[in-house]
Amino acid sequence: MRWAIATTLALLGPIPLTAFAYVQPAQFGDSQITLGTAPSYFQGRFGTSSTIDIFDESTFAQFKNRDLRVKLTIPYLSVSGLPIGAQLSGGTVVSRGSGGNGKGHGNIGVGSTGTAPVGTQSASGIGDIELAAHYTVYHGIGLTPSIVPYAKITFGTASASQGLGTGKNNYEFGVGFNDTVSTNLFPFAHIGYRIVGNPTGDNLRNVFAYDFGASYAATPRHIFTALFSGSQSEQPGFSGPADFIVAYNYNLYNNGTGLQVFFDKGLSNGSPNFGIGIGGQVVF
Repeated sequence: MRWAIATTLALLGPIPLTAFAYVQPAQFGDSQITLGTAPSYFQGRFGTSSTIDIFDESTFAQFKNRDLRVKLTIPYLSVSGLPIGAQLSGGTVVSRGSGGNGKGHGNIGVGSTGTAPVGTQSASGIGDIELAAHYTVYHGIGLTPSIVPYAKITFGTASASQGLGTGKNNYEFGVGFNDTVSTNLFPFAHIGYRIVGNPTGDNLRNVFAYDFGASYAATPRHIFTALFSGSQSEQPGFSGPADFIVAYNYNLYNNGTGLQVFFDKGLSNGSPNFGIGIGGQVVF
């Protein structure tokens, strides 16, 4: 039986992270409602001179039928060690400040110059709310992958004055490919283009984002996933995020209700040094 990959975005926090849980594919006329939460913690410099700690408590609701999947994610962020003038977007550091507007650079990323920011701050509050829709235009047969275009809006709901966001919306469009190469091995890949909201003076740029990996179903209850996730840097002169992620899902029921744990290892200056998380979801 072909399984469907249901992405349960935990934070994207600093990755953004995509964690995976397997559920049986809905048939024509069937639909599923999923409610879940995914607390996670990330620590790293993210291309600055400071060690930044980010706690993300993301709550999500998802509707899914055979072809369409729509998901709303509402994160709550708590950050410490954030350089004054730096800003998050979608939970990750996208702006380290720029010298012309009194913000100062963070620690130099690849090819960047500037001075270290003066001081750090801590802040908590709602993050950037995300609405995403995926639509399967082709259901794969045999080794031919399913083709799943997607669109995503990240609303600028996080506080720009506290550095929890830029105050601007981001828009992303892309396509995913999900395949089945055996009864228990499921490779996948996604590529997207993000139109970045650009606050005055930040000079942020649009970027490509991507991930690829595979999930292995040891049994219908025990799912292991490994993936690489990365993107270009939204701030010129700094390294883009690049992360290796491993996750384990335990399905309490065949419909996908269950628990997940994950570990993230950053591979670039634009990533956290490490991240950990645990989450759960209930499928109706």
